[in-house]
Amino acid sequence: MRRIGLLHHPRLPATQPMAVEMARQAGEVGLAAWIGSTWDEEGVSGEIADLDLLVTLGGDGSILRAARMAARWGVPVLGVKMGRLGFLTELEPGQWPAALPRLLAGDYWLEERMMLYAEYHRGEECRGQYEALNDVVVSRGSLARIVRLETHIDGSFLTTYAADGLIVATATGSTAYAFAAGGPVLPPQLKNILLIPIAPHLSMDRAIVLAQGAVVKVLVHTDHQAILTVDGQFEYELRDGDWVTVQASPHLGRFVRFQDQAYFYRTLMERLRWPLPGQPA
Repeated sequence: MRRIGLLHHPRLPATQPMAVEMARQAGEVGLAAWIGSTWDEEGVSGEIADLDLLVTLGGDGSILRAARMAARWGVPVLGVKMGRLGFLTELEPGQWPAALPRLLAGDYWLEERMMLYAEYHRGEECRGQYEALNDVVVSRGSLARIVRLETHIDGSFLTTYAADGLIVATATGSTAYAFAAGGPVLPPQLKNILLIPIAPHLSMDRAIVLAQGAVVKVLVHTDHQAILTVDGQFEYELRDGDWVTVQASPHLGRFVRFQDQAYFYRTLMERLRWPLPGQPA
């Protein structure tokens, strides 16, 4: 490892001076460091080919952005928790000095997580291509009225959901919006795709777990606006007759881990504030 990128969060003022201090500490052990903003995709894209690691200072939203930018280059991501939740983060800010010699020594393991690739079509025209680490969601717009989502799996009709929306999620996304909508929690090493309807009305109301190779097609039937959301960060307007396809991405999200491989379950219980063994309920 020779050169790392440190990404601060533009809406968390404390992250920028922290990035500067972390870069100084990295320099003391022989690591070159570049500092940028998590929201500056163009700037990161210009540097990422020369980076061995992206370090995010923020929460899970920062990691989602970084993972999408880094995946096609195979660059791993290390999250430093300076946000609210931190399901995906690995370090607290104070743990950075101790992590540096371990990075240089290769004393860590790389976790690979499946990502999604989505296309949005209007007629025969592809209007957009997106990658997601958590989820792709087709849902109603601002009006509190259901949309009808005709759903096909591998070219075969599954059902038409009458609902507020449909979440197509990875195992990573199973602890995000999918979890809030009543979906199951999947460990991150699984390469499955989840389908979870949002507030279904007189239609299929259970989550479905699909194989990694499945292709999901969602055809929108609505007399008002619907929206496509990618990782909860980008929103695109959909019209009646538009359709979205979702499948596993050819790229993987890669994450630096120092904890043992059972960390996921501990983190899950901590974030949900459920007691661990030996702790009072």
